[in-house]
Amino acid sequence: MQTTFTPDQLRDPGTARANEVLRTCVHCGFCTATCPTYQVLGDELDSPRGRIYLIKQMLEEGRPADAQTVKHVDRCLSCLACMTTCPSGVHYMHLVDHARDYIEKTYKRPFMDRALRAVLARIIPYPTRFRLALGLAKLGRPFAALVPDARLRAMLAMAPKTIPPVSRNDDPQVFSAQGAPRMRVALMTGCAQKALNTDINDATIRLLRRLGVEVVVAKGAGCCGALTHHMGKSDLSHGSAAANIRAWMAEKHASGLDHIVINTSGCGTTVKDYGHMFRTDPLAADAAVVAGMALDISELLAKLGLPQGAPKGMRVAYHAACSLQHGQQVKSAPKDLLKRAGFEVVEPADSHLCCGSAGTYNLLQPEISGQLKARKVATLEARKPDIIAAGNIGCMMQIGSGTGVPVVHTVELLDWATGGPKPRALVTE
Repeated sequence: MQTTFTPDQLRDPGTARANEVLRTCVHCGFCTATCPTYQVLGDELDSPRGRIYLIKQMLEEGRPADAQTVKHVDRCLSCLACMTTCPSGVHYMHLVDHARDYIEKTYKRPFMDRALRAVLARIIPYPTRFRLALGLAKLGRPFAALVPDARLRAMLAMAPKTIPPVSRNDDPQVFSAQGAPRMRVALMTGCAQKALNTDINDATIRLLRRLGVEVVVAKGAGCCGALTHHMGKSDLSHGSAAANIRAWMAEKHASGLDHIVINTSGCGTTVKDYGHMFRTDPLAADAAVVAGMALDISELLAKLGLPQGAPKGMRVAYHAACSLQHGQQVKSAPKDLLKRAGFEVVEPADSHLCCGSAGTYNLLQPEISGQLKARKVATLEARKPDIIAAGNIGCMMQIGSGTGVPVVHTVELLDWATGGPKPRALVTE
């Protein structure tokens, strides 16, 4: 694709990167075949190719974002299925992230939009605030039908039936390996996950210790910045990311680290991109080191190896989170691990399509998200599973709100299969 950026425009690192991405696109349209929003809406402007044209025009003209561009960029899930499909290697993620930053700086949203986004950005990345908000949402849920805004209704519906007590395992500390130590890793405990489901980190720590891994929860580490990054709030996202980089590098220099392990795949995609995010920052070198050490829990477990488990007589439908299969290109490891642990593993039709969670997407675009959820749940249930497994808390909450089949994190099943407790979601009263 030809571009017409001026030398002055290309002095901006974000625009220069956008130019590189745009020039790799040959507008072949392969991406439209795997774009969830294009399949739901049927509008070319709600496909990656259409959004690329809108973003190109906006950036080349150097004008403030307009309502049409904002509408179609906002409708993008950032599922990155287009990147898996693209034969030309278009790095759509970097392009749409820059567009969102540009929109945030140049477009004044309607008041309600600004208020909702500000609330989400200032609450979800902070576990204590998020817990309080979930408690208030539970109180307000009986009155949801009286709320006129569908986005507010979606926020009320997000609250789980029970909010788990705080797990002290998420506090900064070191968990020693059981048996001969094989490596030392930092566990990213996350933000929203700590409020919604404390069992995931607990299971991760148990399983890694059992496999001879010393696990450290580094002081000062917290939210990865993904949520605010994908809302275009770069100052907030970079602040969160910088705190993590400093915390993990301090731990690496003090006692050594082999890897940074992440069990929320949406966070993993962002942490692995820290090198790009900080490429012009004084933290660039450290950011690149951190990005290079980051692994999804399934990648680390594949390196460590699991003992062969006896058949469990349980069928697990594996949901491939977009941020894992497309963002990180981790596809076989979770399924291989579950099979090795003794589970029968099946996949739904159209497993490449998003469930509609996508960070805050299900809260800001509830109608489209709802259609994608219904489609995903139907394809999962069609496989008649005993359990649905996923590697991302957002997907787990989204799918769990639409099915009666228990939904658990992959690591919970692997922990259970190797000596840990039965996942809480599988325990019947």
